[in-house]
Amino acid sequence: MSNVPVAVVTGSNKGIGFAIVRALCKQFPGDVYLTARDPGRGQEAVAKLQQEGLRALFHQLDIDDLQSIRALRDFLKEKYGGLNVLVNNAGIAFKVHDTAPFAVQAEVTLKTNFFGTRNVCTELLPLIKPYGRVVNVSSMVSSSALGGCSQELQQKFRSDTITEEELVQLMNKFVEDTKKGVHDKEGWPNTAYGVSKIGVTVLSRIQARLLNETRKGDHILLNACCPGWVRTDMAGPKATKSPDEGAETPVYLALLPSDADAPHGQFVSNKTVRPW
Repeated sequence: MSNVPVAVVTGSNKGIGFAIVRALCKQFPGDVYLTARDPGRGQEAVAKLQQEGLRALFHQLDIDDLQSIRALRDFLKEKYGGLNVLVNNAGIAFKVHDTAPFAVQAEVTLKTNFFGTRNVCTELLPLIKPYGRVVNVSSMVSSSALGGCSQELQQKFRSDTITEEELVQLMNKFVEDTKKGVHDKEGWPNTAYGVSKIGVTVLSRIQARLLNETRKGDHILLNACCPGWVRTDMAGPKATKSPDEGAETPVYLALLPSDADAPHGQFVSNKTVRPW
């Protein structure tokens, strides 16, 4: 078993994920795994970094596929005895003009962005070593979407005692409400992506709280962050930040020094803790 520290970035063959891997290759003192659903694209991305003189390793990962997540889990356990840095970056978004019905967009978006990310956390968080760092890439859209929720929903999502089960129930309710065409009436905003990222931000708050309760002495820091509006396939060419600029906050959180005890359980944007 290797004593080398190890970092994993989900959904990292392009865009912000790729930029995060690039930065970690330069700054993280260990093995950095670039992951992608498609092994061909993943290997291509690793080769691209190689041309820049950077060494990333590849492991297949489709966060929509539990078997794929568990294969990565078993590999990390066997080879490294755990994990030091996890960046949950994988996510999807429908284009603004997409004609898919809203209920379909809701189901597909939440399946990956919330439920897929949650499954990765369920399988990989127990592997995080002492002084490990976990970064869940959320979005400022989670804040604006929260503002678009009814007061009752806002209260639930801001609660310091909400459980993971309750959050899962709310995320499922959103999908069901869109299918019934009653999501407006039930107090939900009109953004599937926004609701999926509310889920990611709130999940991060819950996970950080559980780490405090169960592994306080391990000094693990877990946060959600917004990379900003970044020029990627997802956000389009008009966005204000380059992928490397978008990677800055996730990388800052992934590399918080071992003597840091904060931020933890926070929503961070431009390296600054934002109110939730």
